[in-house]
Amino acid sequence: MSQPQTDRKEPLTVLVTGGEGGLGRDIAAAFGDQGAEVYAPGRAELDVTNTKSVTGYIARLGRVDVLVNNAGVTADRPLLRMTEDEWQRVLDVNLSGAMRCAQAVARGMIKRRSGTIINVSSYSALMPPFGQANYAAAKAGLIGFTKSLAKELGSRNVRVNAVMPGFLTTKMTAGLSSELVADVINDHTLGRLNTVEDAARFIAFLATMENISGQVFQIDSRVTSW
Repeated sequence: MSQPQTDRKEPLTVLVTGGEGGLGRDIAAAFGDQGAEVYAPGRAELDVTNTKSVTGYIARLGRVDVLVNNAGVTADRPLLRMTEDEWQRVLDVNLSGAMRCAQAVARGMIKRRSGTIINVSSYSALMPPFGQANYAAAKAGLIGFTKSLAKELGSRNVRVNAVMPGFLTTKMTAGLSSELVADVINDHTLGRLNTVEDAARFIAFLATMENISGQVFQIDSRVTSW
């Protein structure tokens, strides 16, 4: 795969938030296979809900060429039983956390006139299941955020895209019933789920595509209208 900035001799610096999760680890590995210098901190190192933590961590890196906003949490519950803390926590990590990180790296990207931001959204933004009002709202907001930011930064050669990886077998989905997982698989025209490894490879590949911005990629085999 070609690197996003072919005129640079030094490795790209890639920051993957939510690095302790299964997808985060595989995204980091996929970028590492491209020869990038990858940082994939967990919450203890980089708390995306805390502005000081975000700005401090990114300042220590000094340069970020690719930001992957992967940090995410769920707190599924019917709205009538959902607490305000559960609502706010999910939006703060999934949506506001992405904003904080993008804001912290954008100035350097604008100055260098190069950079890539990839936001990890979710199929739940389009077709949310029962009890995910908070998560669906956050991930749908992330799509709007992606498109708006792509317009803001495009004139400075900074690309912003979103990826919906599909239903993946990770810690976030490990507690779901086998019946629910079977129902999800039945929605896939290929009769199988996407894998964490394939999702990670796609995200790393997307960072090499120099002429794509403001787009949302659904990378499973569910067919739906937008």
